[in-house]
Amino acid sequence: MNFNFKEIFTAFMVLFAVIDIIGNIPIIIDLRKKVGHIQSEKASVIAGVIMVIFLFLGEQLLGFIGIDVHSFAVAGAFILFFIALEMILGITLYKEDDDEALNASVFPIAFPLIAGPGSLTTLLSLRAEYSWENILIAILLNVLLIYGVLKTSARIEKMIGQNGIKIIRKIFGVVLLAIAVKLFAANIKMLMA
Repeated sequence: MNFNFKEIFTAFMVLFAVIDIIGNIPIIIDLRKKVGHIQSEKASVIAGVIMVIFLFLGEQLLGFIGIDVHSFAVAGAFILFFIALEMILGITLYKEDDDEALNASVFPIAFPLIAGPGSLTTLLSLRAEYSWENILIAILLNVLLIYGVLKTSARIEKMIGQNGIKIIRKIFGVVLLAIAVKLFAANIKMLMA
């Protein structure tokens, strides 16, 4: 085992910034209002499993189905773009299903908000630089933090208040839109090259 605290910390911080669970609080609160309940454990575990699988098999899985990393990131950018539009404009593009609480825990929370194209492509980049053991620990630490935020979203909502949530929702909607545009622009260049 090649454990290195510096690598663990760096990988943790990079994933934390890309996943942006704090910035996603308005989306989580909004989804919880729509569906009534979000299964925090399920969303955290599914996101963690997706990231761990992608850490080890990401490039092979994408290659097997004939998709390169850049195409994957562009597709994910579209999903983030539509979620951002919902936040900014107050419209609903995500359709309600009968088993909405189960679905919301998986989509869009576990994927693409937590284990989305940004975090998955970041994992591929980290894998090229750091030891897999350290990245794995960074993933597990992020999953624990994600679980804590998902579990306490109702308390966070009470602390911030309705107007605070609306303001934060609009601000982070614009930030998410900017991330989507950046992800799209960076990867479309690679596809066109």
